[in-house]
Amino acid sequence: MTNPLPDVKAFRLSPEVVAPLRDRLPHVATQTIDAIMAEVPAYAEAFAGALGVKIERAVRTALGAFLGLVSRPHGPDPQSPLAPALEAAYALGRGEARSGRSLDALLGAYRVGARVSWHELAAISVATGQPAAIIAHFAELVFAYIDELSAASVAGHADELASSGRDRIRHLEQLTQALLAGQPEHLVVAAAQRADWLPPRTLTAVLVPEHAARTVVNLLDPRTLRQSEAGPDLSVLLVPDADGGSRAAMLGLLRGQAAVAGPARPWLQVKASYDRAVRTRELPELPTGTVVDSEDHLTELVLTADPQALADLRAKVLEPLSAARDISATKLAETLRSWLRHQGRREEVAADLFVHPQTVRYRMTQVRELYGDRLRDPEWITALTIAL
Repeated sequence: MTNPLPDVKAFRLSPEVVAPLRDRLPHVATQTIDAIMAEVPAYAEAFAGALGVKIERAVRTALGAFLGLVSRPHGPDPQSPLAPALEAAYALGRGEARSGRSLDALLGAYRVGARVSWHELAAISVATGQPAAIIAHFAELVFAYIDELSAASVAGHADELASSGRDRIRHLEQLTQALLAGQPEHLVVAAAQRADWLPPRTLTAVLVPEHAARTVVNLLDPRTLRQSEAGPDLSVLLVPDADGGSRAAMLGLLRGQAAVAGPARPWLQVKASYDRAVRTRELPELPTGTVVDSEDHLTELVLTADPQALADLRAKVLEPLSAARDISATKLAETLRSWLRHQGRREEVAADLFVHPQTVRYRMTQVRELYGDRLRDPEWITALTIAL
């Protein structure tokens, strides 16, 4: 606590002095509450509702604790009379945070309460004939006491914010896990509601190095979800509404990072975006240290969707070349691949392979002899194109 109470060992009111103050305590509490309602508008409605009973109880507790403090006999624990009032002030601070309010109104109420309660208590003390020095010291204790209550409320407010922040982070993590696991819609929607997270139209999964995740997420939409440990030193970000023209903007913000972006998908189907990003990251010969857009690698993704099926297809359509010698078979396959890519334009095939056009003609004559009429079959041409 800050602003500790002044030392009261040398100052204690006798029971005879405290008795009239205690008798008038309900009146002082009422005057204090009326002043707070009049001067702090935020509390006018609060006192009228269910919270009013708690606040009135806290005011009476605070005043009673103060009188107990200034009238107690000396003991080994000089601050023990403060405990109930400090606990009530701490609870008020937490309540303000739970209600989504700042501490401005509560601290304002403390200031009004200090002034009014001091005015009333001083008037009673003067009426009972207390000397000026005692009343002056009494005032010092009143305002130091209010500082203690204010500090307790500030601590309660901060603790509640920290606790609720941790709770929301945990709920957001659970929501991210549910989305990436592809859980049923009703479970995911319930997780979003617990996290107080407003669903976007779409989500885009982005894989980024763990060390860069915090920097990157601060550049993106505040609703972006983050899941650490998506792989070795890897995090996944789920970015809201990064589709259409917004996709280029997102990729621009990721520039300079070794990131892989999946496609935008309806938010409940973001697992498909995540799976696409993971598969893209596993492709060979990807550029390093830059942003990789999975939309630029759709052909490779399709061709590598079933590696064993692709291997079987190659074995089947290239089987006619097995009749040629190994070296010749390799050159014939290379020539056939270029011939398919350039749609049979001999000059372009020759330039691609750095050979004479007559060499291309000779090799393709051999290929036609091996394949026969199959080179005029559209299905075989499609299969050869995919395989090669």
